[in-house]
Amino acid sequence: MTASEGDLMAFYQRFQTLTLYNDNSGRLIQDLLVYSKNIEDSLRAENQSLREQLQDAQLDLQDATRSRRELQQKVANTEQQVANAESRNRDLAQDNHHLKNSNPFMVVLIDGDCCLFKEALIRQGVEGGKKAAYALRTAILEQCGDFAGNVEVIAKVYANLSGLAKAMRRNGCLEAEETLKEFTIGFTQGKATFDFVDVGHGKERADNKIKETAKWNLRNYNCKQLLLGISHDAGYAPFLDELFQDESKKRRVTVIEGIPTVRELVSTGVNIMNLNDEIFRSEKLVDRGALRANTSPVTATAPSNTPTTTSNGNIPTPASSTTSTPANATANYAAAIGVQGGASPPPKITLPIQVKPVKARATATPKQPAWNPGPRGLDPPIKVSAAALESIKKRKDNNKLCNNHYLRGPCSKGEACCFEHKYKPTKDEIDAIAFLARLNPCTSGQDCDVDDCIYGHHCPSVKDGTCVHPYCKFEDEDHPPGTKYRSSKTYDYFS
Repeated sequence: MTASEGDLMAFYQRFQTLTLYNDNSGRLIQDLLVYSKNIEDSLRAENQSLREQLQDAQLDLQDATRSRRELQQKVANTEQQVANAESRNRDLAQDNHHLKNSNPFMVVLIDGDCCLFKEALIRQGVEGGKKAAYALRTAILEQCGDFAGNVEVIAKVYANLSGLAKAMRRNGCLEAEETLKEFTIGFTQGKATFDFVDVGHGKERADNKIKETAKWNLRNYNCKQLLLGISHDAGYAPFLDELFQDESKKRRVTVIEGIPTVRELVSTGVNIMNLNDEIFRSEKLVDRGALRANTSPVTATAPSNTPTTTSNGNIPTPASSTTSTPANATANYAAAIGVQGGASPPPKITLPIQVKPVKARATATPKQPAWNPGPRGLDPPIKVSAAALESIKKRKDNNKLCNNHYLRGPCSKGEACCFEHKYKPTKDEIDAIAFLARLNPCTSGQDCDVDDCIYGHHCPSVKDGTCVHPYCKFEDEDHPPGTKYRSSKTYDYFS
């Protein structure tokens, strides 16, 4: 090989080397360009995503800012409303306090049938009534201390005036029944807020008025104290127990003591205020005429160990020859009205010697003409079973059976009636209900024109010329002429 050929080979080899290098360089550049493009596309996609996220974040920020501002505005408005409400509450509290204390008053409710004013006051008629009103108001306000000038006293006395006047006359503390009427007028005239109310005849009329009026006034915050003239009557104890379920009411109730307070009322824990030395009498009324009549045979007869006998040959019990006590008077009453069955025989009397019974000589009694009490006439007699009568009498308070419902029914008061309607009495118990209802005088008396009237239109307890009921509510004119009374407790006032 020549030298020129060797040079050409060298150049060719160098060319091939350079071409191979250029090819590698081109591929490197191409790979770099592809890689760069991929990186650029990825970055653009990520940038677009970030832009979108930024836009969403900006929108959220704007919404949050707007919500925060709205919330701040609501908080500001709420704070303003709270401030206004607190201001209004303060104003309402002040108004409420003003309303509760701007017109304070005290209510005095007196059962005038037994919580009696001093006879020295009653005998003065109208002037005595005015003095009693002034004295009662003064005695109560003395308990109020510095608040006496701001408190009004409202007093109501409930009583059966006609019955009370007769009871006081029989007791000897009243000469003329009209004097009591004049006294009540003076009491009512004495103060504009004082009333002496005649509730007329009827069982528990005064009691019901006192209880309902007491409940109504205790619901009034302006009533600072309720004073009840009921110290004589244990029947108010369940009523007080019911009231005292609310401790705030217990602090606002006081019993005015005339007659010493019965233990049933004391046991309720009620406050007691004694005024009997100033205004009220502390003794119960007693029918002194009846007492003298009942005791005169005892004083005229010398005591003897030898028993006497009755017309049927039986030895009488002590109750048949001496003045009846409330217990044996009730037993005599049940026997005399013809209660059937269930009565135990009288106890046997142990004597030092046995005496043959001697039959008393029968004396002819002239037949008396039938008594007609008035236009309506005599109510038909009702015979009852002693067991049924005792069962009905044992029911107390809300457990008592409603007379109107079972005798004339259904009761017009419905669910509002405070007596029992759901019990199913037997025939004997129905008769017992009618019998007990008949012991209460009808307010219309002989002028009553109600065919199915359940009340009495004359005393049903007269047996052989004697009223044997120990607590008869009927007037003298509701008894046959010349009727005698078995017990000194002819009226509810004598107890």
